[in-house]
Amino acid sequence: MIWLLIVIGLTVFALGGIPLGAALAGVGLILYHFFAGGGGNMALAFEGVWSTFNNFTFSSIILFVLVGDLFFAGGLSKKSYGALAPLFRRIPGKLLHTNVVVCMLFGAVSGTSSATAAAIGAAAYPELERRNYHAGTVVGSLAASGTLGLLIPPSLALILFGAMTDNSIGRLFLAGVLPGILLGLGFMALIAIKSRLRPEIVPVETEIPGWGEAILALFDLWPLFILMFAVLGPLYSGLATPTESAAVGFVFVLLLGFTVGGLTLRNLGPILVSTMVKYGAIALVVIGAVVLKNAVAILGLPRDLIEAAANSGLGRYAVFALIVLAYLILGCLFDGISLLLLTVPFIAPMLIGQGFDPIWLGVMVTVLIEIGMITPPVGPNLFILSTISGNRVSVGEAARETLPYWLLLLAGIAFFTMFPGVVTWLPDLVYGGL
Repeated sequence: MIWLLIVIGLTVFALGGIPLGAALAGVGLILYHFFAGGGGNMALAFEGVWSTFNNFTFSSIILFVLVGDLFFAGGLSKKSYGALAPLFRRIPGKLLHTNVVVCMLFGAVSGTSSATAAAIGAAAYPELERRNYHAGTVVGSLAASGTLGLLIPPSLALILFGAMTDNSIGRLFLAGVLPGILLGLGFMALIAIKSRLRPEIVPVETEIPGWGEAILALFDLWPLFILMFAVLGPLYSGLATPTESAAVGFVFVLLLGFTVGGLTLRNLGPILVSTMVKYGAIALVVIGAVVLKNAVAILGLPRDLIEAAANSGLGRYAVFALIVLAYLILGCLFDGISLLLLTVPFIAPMLIGQGFDPIWLGVMVTVLIEIGMITPPVGPNLFILSTISGNRVSVGEAARETLPYWLLLLAGIAFFTMFPGVVTWLPDLVYGGL
């Protein structure tokens, strides 16, 4: 009964064009008023919102978003792209590989998928179009590679998952490293195979840089590596919390932007406004998710889910397969962060209760919402790259071009499920096994 009410309520709000955060809060308040004790317990909703935003870890989100915005606005993402281009022009697929690698590196300072796709897409698409690369292939590689920004630490999704499930952010960050690298290598393999099968998608270049020139160009990556070390070094060494690491990153990206980038005081204001707008959108969904989460917790719905899963007669991997299917369906309707905030309060207790490692689960959920970022009809990365292309590549064509990457991400879920040690090995090595 309650589950049906939640589904109907969210559907009605969605059809009415109500923002997701308001819809989640609205359904949560209805549950409080009619099913969870009324006004007395409703105060718990606001206490939950306050405690969430008073969480020191949660405050790192706006700082990581700001670091990514400043890195892009300062021209440092374009500089990084140019540094890698001479190296990859020597292998099958050429500059398409640069899309993947730079998105992975940019993800290490921004932590978001859409920001990665937009920043690297804005730098890469005009250059590749000028060189006569196949437009659809370029857009597909950029949209898919942008999803890696959500997995490569520091990851906004992993921060939220850790804060919502009370798990170590440092362990979650390290758990995302190997899967992110493996998926990136898989994307590059797809590009190489496709360029062999369809050589017309990559132009023939008469002048290929020598190894000396390619290696020399790599030195232009130094601002990016300094920033990565400034953000991740203190965190992994235990010298700083995620929020403190993000603050250090903010200071470093400001210094780099003003000294070697194109950052000025004049464009600093619009960047700050843009960051606040993005954070406001995330915060609204967080507020709604917390209200709904606390309401269903009072009603005991997570406990009921755990008991239902335990008494269903299904093995834990069958339960996980059903969760994967649910994410694939919901990924058609919600963007990644909204989907995470909507589902984690329900699925995390159930799957952890089934015996799944919470650190492993955080990475799996992140990969699943990555799939949603390139799944139509919502697929934010598809719309972003279609817009960057000047609509030369339609959203439908972008979706078709990302299908091989979509399937590879799904294969990644299967692989990491069969070999969970790929996810948990690095955090266990650094922090010790639990």
